[in-house]
Amino acid sequence: MTTGDSWRERRRALLRNDPNAHARAQRLLEEMGTEERDDDAVEADHRASRLAAARQYEPNAHLDEELRLRLTGPDTEGGALRFQWGDALLDPVEKAVSAAAGTPVQLELTGLSAGSTVIHARPVAAAYAPDEPALDAPATSATSTGMQTFTRLLDALESEEDIREWSRLFDSVDAVARALDKYALDLDVTWYDANGGMRSARLGERGRQYVGRLRGTRPRDQEITVSGRITELRESGWVKVKTGTAKNAPAYDVHFEDPEVLIRMRPVLGDNVHFRIRFRQRLDAVGIARATEYTYLGQAAEQVALPLDP
Repeated sequence: MTTGDSWRERRRALLRNDPNAHARAQRLLEEMGTEERDDDAVEADHRASRLAAARQYEPNAHLDEELRLRLTGPDTEGGALRFQWGDALLDPVEKAVSAAAGTPVQLELTGLSAGSTVIHARPVAAAYAPDEPALDAPATSATSTGMQTFTRLLDALESEEDIREWSRLFDSVDAVARALDKYALDLDVTWYDANGGMRSARLGERGRQYVGRLRGTRPRDQEITVSGRITELRESGWVKVKTGTAKNAPAYDVHFEDPEVLIRMRPVLGDNVHFRIRFRQRLDAVGIARATEYTYLGQAAEQVALPLDP
């Protein structure tokens, strides 16, 4: 644990043990004409001051980027990271940041500290966004871009807002939420960027429950016709219909709910068929298709010729 972390934990402990301490501190701040700020705001000011002082001597100076993940729960007070937590949590966090950045991002563990379990990490190598000027001002790294988006998504989940604009990140965040639920953990994320800025967000019980509701699916059905030739047959009631002669022509796995219907048709490989199909997609609340089914409804009224290669 760093000196600053140790001091903050002692101060929190004193406030918890003395119910009047907060009121006394509030009165003192009011007398001094100083607004009360949380630790993140104070630390952000310190980082900005350090960076401003460094740039007096080196205009392109920047701070080291760092990611802090604070886990809180029944088994986190010792400040240790259990292997099963790390395996379940860290990989989906990295994948979510990579998806948000639009480029692969690699993170590496640099340390642990107490005050629950605090994981310290950093980018393996700062990949800078190609549209950022590298000479006139410090560049924004891809990791920082990804973290900005990732923390905005976590804020939206905790507030139960519409997150469809971040649908590409949902699977990774869903994996994080499932792991937190499994081990009864809450997650606080803080990102420190190279320009002295900070972004904080949380995925607590409310956000995880919202993720669970978004995970639920609803069916969307439509009737379509599929014309093609049979390339696979299974007695259990499955037929693969390929819609063209080209190697990459679309193919459909059509399910017969009553296999006897398929057997009475006496199909053989290579037969041309024209089926009415129920096309069912199961969509989650984010709009992602989680399952697709093609179910036989009957013969179509007329046959359609197979498309031929040009």
